[in-house]
Amino acid sequence: MIAVIEGEIIAKEPGSCVLLTSGGVGYHILVSLNTFAHLTEKRARLLTTLVVREDALLLFGFADDEERRLFALLLKVNGVGPKSALAILSTFTPQQFAKIIAEANETMLTRVPGVGKKTAALMIVQLSGTIGKLDLSGGEAGNNEAFLALESLGFKPAEITKALGKCQATETVQLIKEALKILQKVS
Repeated sequence: MIAVIEGEIIAKEPGSCVLLTSGGVGYHILVSLNTFAHLTEKRARLLTTLVVREDALLLFGFADDEERRLFALLLKVNGVGPKSALAILSTFTPQQFAKIIAEANETMLTRVPGVGKKTAALMIVQLSGTIGKLDLSGGEAGNNEAFLALESLGFKPAEITKALGKCQATETVQLIKEALKILQKVS
């Protein structure tokens, strides 16, 4: 599997780029619009996922690990293929998507090209229990630890994600305390 590619950008357009490695091989990589916005230098390093289909080998590139992990999670949802997953990542950041799933906001999901009401509902059902377990907090490890601690106390993943989104604290202990206050008001 190809996990990372680093090289010179020899061509780019919204949705894809071509990276020329030092070995002289050029890779055509499909990227989200969010990753495309990060391709500002002459050289780039992209985390990648190779999707093998009957008729094609597709290489998808990501600016950060959060986006790559969310892409892999989206591929597990029935009815969501690589192109739809890329459209979702082009429309929302991983943090925005996690919040949408936590709030079960079908309307926002249907704004993504190719995602209808049925697919949006299916995403919410299939991802509501797992999306919070991914650390989609912009690199804040405390959010993930707080999520796991609150889950062990018996709170539902969707409630936890929503509560953590409202918290101001950054330290794990303070984050848990603040989230508990919010969750107790909801109950």
